Amino acid sequence: MTTVHGPLNHTKYPVDIVLAPQWWHGHAGLCFDRDFFFHPARRVEAETHMENVLRERWGEYGVGSRESKPEIGPVHLAAGYLIQEMLGCDVEYREDGPPQVIPAQRERLDVNVDAAFESVAFKDFSLMCDRLETRYGYLTGDVNFAGILNIALDLRGQDLFIDMHTDPVETRRQFGKIAEVITRFVDFVQAKTGTSSISVNRTVRHLCRPVMLHSECTHTMISVQDYEDFLLDHDVFWSRRHDAFGIHYCGPDPHRYASSFTKVPGLRFVDVGSGGDIATMRYHLPRVFLNLRLDPVALRKQSPDQIRQIVIDMACAAGDPKLTGICCINMDGTVTDDRIAAIFETARELRDRSP
Repeated sequence: MTTVHGPLNHTKYPVDIVLAPQWWHGHAGLCFDRDFFFHPARRVEAETHMENVLRERWGEYGVGSRESKPEIGPVHLAAGYLIQEMLGCDVEYREDGPPQVIPAQRERLDVNVDAAFESVAFKDFSLMCDRLETRYGYLTGDVNFAGILNIALDLRGQDLFIDMHTDPVETRRQFGKIAEVITRFVDFVQAKTGTSSISVNRTVRHLCRPVMLHSECTHTMISVQDYEDFLLDHDVFWSRRHDAFGIHYCGPDPHRYASSFTKVPGLRFVDVGSGGDIATMRYHLPRVFLNLRLDPVALRKQSPDQIRQIVIDMACAAGDPKLTGICCINMDGTVTDDRIAAIFETARELRDRSP
C-alpha cells in the first residue's frame, strides 16, 4: 500500500462526543446485549435510534441523522471487545454497559492468528456483514480493534510485564502475532466500509482521509523505553502502510511519548488524553492533528462557562485550528445537555473567530 500524505483536514476544530452505554440505556432505552453487536436488524435499528436521539438533542450542531445506515459496528460507543473474543477471551454483554472483556489469565501468551478468524465471534461478525450487505447493497462503520498491548494484557494479565523483561524475544514475537491479527481485521473491515476507526474515536469521521487509529490506552502502564523496544516498530509499519495513521492515547500522560511519536514517519493523528501537556505535544508534533479530549468525569461538575474556558485554553495550546479537534468520550447519564452543548458552542465560536 502506497502512502500519500495529502491534507488530513480542511475544516477548523471538528468536534464530537460519545455517550456512555449507561446514558443510552437510561435516556434512550437501549440494551447492549450480544444482539446489539451481532444481529443485523438490531444493528441498523439501534444505530438509527441513536442518530435520531442525537439529532433531537443537538441537531443544531450538525449531530445526528435521519438516515438509516447498515453500520457494522457500534460507532456511537467506545468499546474494544471483538478481537479479544476472537482470540479466546470471554466477553460479558450487559444491558447497560459496554462489552466487558474477561481477562483470560493465560499461563503464557500464545496467539494463533488463523484460529482468530475461525472463531465463532469472527464468523458471527462476518455473517452479519454479509446479511447487511445483501439487504442494503453497501456497508458503513467499523469496529474498535483495540491495540497490541491492550489485547495482550487481556490475554495474559499483568504477568505480561514480567514476560517483557524475562523473555523479551518471545514477547516481541507474540506482539507481532497480535499485530498480524489487527492488520488482517482492519483490512477486512476497511475493504467493506472504507473506514476502520470511527468506533475508536468519532472525530476521524470529520477528516477527509480514513485514519487507522491504534489504541494505546494501556501505554500509561509502561515506560517510554518499553514502547520503543516492543511496540514502536508496529506503529512505524502501519504508518507506512496506511495513508493516514493515528495513535489513540486516552491516558493523562501522552506527553511522555511526544518525542517517541516523532519516530513514526507517517503519524497524522494523535488523541491527546485529558491532562496531557498539549503544548509539549504540539512542539514535538507540529504537523500532526491533535485531538484534544475533555475529562468526562470532571465535566459532570463543571459549569457550561467553565467548560467553555477549558476548551478555549486547550485549543490555544494546540495552535493550528485545522490541526486541532475536540472531543469528550464516555459521558454518563449525569452529564446534562447544556454541558454537552457548551462543547459544541465553544467549538463553533472558535471557528468563527479563527483566521
